[in-house]
Amino acid sequence: MNSAHSGRMGLELVPKRKQHVITNMMQFYFYDFTRYLDFDLNDQGLFATYPDLDQFWKKRDRKYPFLITYDQRPAGFALIERVEDSEEADYYMTEFFVMQKYRRFGLGSWAARELFDRFQGRWKVSQVSTNQPAQTFWRKVIGVYTDGRYQERIDPERGNPSQYFSSGPGNR
Repeated sequence: MNSAHSGRMGLELVPKRKQHVITNMMQFYFYDFTRYLDFDLNDQGLFATYPDLDQFWKKRDRKYPFLITYDQRPAGFALIERVEDSEEADYYMTEFFVMQKYRRFGLGSWAARELFDRFQGRWKVSQVSTNQPAQTFWRKVIGVYTDGRYQERIDPERGNPSQYFSSGPGNR
């Protein structure tokens, strides 16, 4: 990553008063996903609201909404959940989005690494089976982050790949 960019990148836990920023950006996220899943607009010209998005502000002890910024402007978001009673993982990357304008110079990789470092433990990151770019991105980011020490499993019902790994001291 170009060090000139790194000082311009930001990551913040989104307070309730700024929930609308992620709600609005979700429209762009859904638009991107129309390449991989069959989403349609409603009669108002909008995608449906993200199911239970407000839970990320109601259950702050286990749901974490982050805004990814560039030059202090919204550039993406990440939704992370602390998984309870799971043998698979402690944390799940529920959603991760970087606007196309900010892709390909390290913002997404930087944000992912920052999140892995903040939430140390066992992780699960999944992609839709038809979204090859996301699979390539996550395999690269997690592969570099873990020095290749991760497992990948395919969901037998949906065919979606998931990467499993640990973050934190002694795990990288």
